[in-house]
Amino acid sequence: TMATTAIPCVTLNTGHEMPVLGFGTGSSRVPADLPDTIVHAVRLGYRHLDTAAMYGTEPAVGAAVAEAVRSGAGGISSREDLFVTSKLGIPNARPGRVVPALRESLARLGLDYLDLFLVHWPVAADNPADKATLAEFDMEGVWRGMEECRRLGLARSVGVSNFSAAKMERLLALAAVPPAVNQVELNVGWRQEKVREVCARHGVVVSAYSPLGAYGASWGSDAVMHSGVMHHVAAAKAKTVAQVVISFLFFFAK
Repeated sequence: TMATTAIPCVTLNTGHEMPVLGFGTGSSRVPADLPDTIVHAVRLGYRHLDTAAMYGTEPAVGAAVAEAVRSGAGGISSREDLFVTSKLGIPNARPGRVVPALRESLARLGLDYLDLFLVHWPVAADNPADKATLAEFDMEGVWRGMEECRRLGLARSVGVSNFSAAKMERLLALAAVPPAVNQVELNVGWRQEKVREVCARHGVVVSAYSPLGAYGASWGSDAVMHSGVMHHVAAAKAKTVAQVVISFLFFFAK
């Protein structure tokens, strides 16, 4: 088991600190024991909890936050001790829907504010599974809504997810409040050089999802955990493969 430890933080362009190692809750199904699992993660030292409207895990995360604070899991004493991220769903990625969508997420979480609110995808569709419902993504209109979320104090920092280097350049050119984070798949098999270069130049933190590879994904990045090179390095360092590939990402966080 992992020992309780302090996870380092990175300072966002809003001045707020974000723990560099987070506990993600994306899942094809929501297990009944997810709140207990999250509380255990907090007990082990996790302070950054990541969810999204599309995951269906916001209620579980909210229940876990309440229980962790109530029980003092891991030595925390208040909601302020945790960093909670959620994301704007594709059906609400439209001007006029952003602030109401965040208020709905906060209601599901039972929280007054998010530490970080992200545009989940640069896509708008009433039904993400049905291409016939795709609509034009109004980047400026959506981002003005994100800026309003921050102005209202509903989110301390705002950012994006799954934005390419070109989309980041476009967003940064129109943003009055620049994004604090761009969350993308990033691991030893997919290093996102162009995205990291653009974000570094503009002071945007790149957050990695699927750092161990996206198991079962169509693009086949399962190879991260099955890499012969990674297994060789892990054996040489007397570490697990997961420890090696997570440590690799810490170089990007410096």
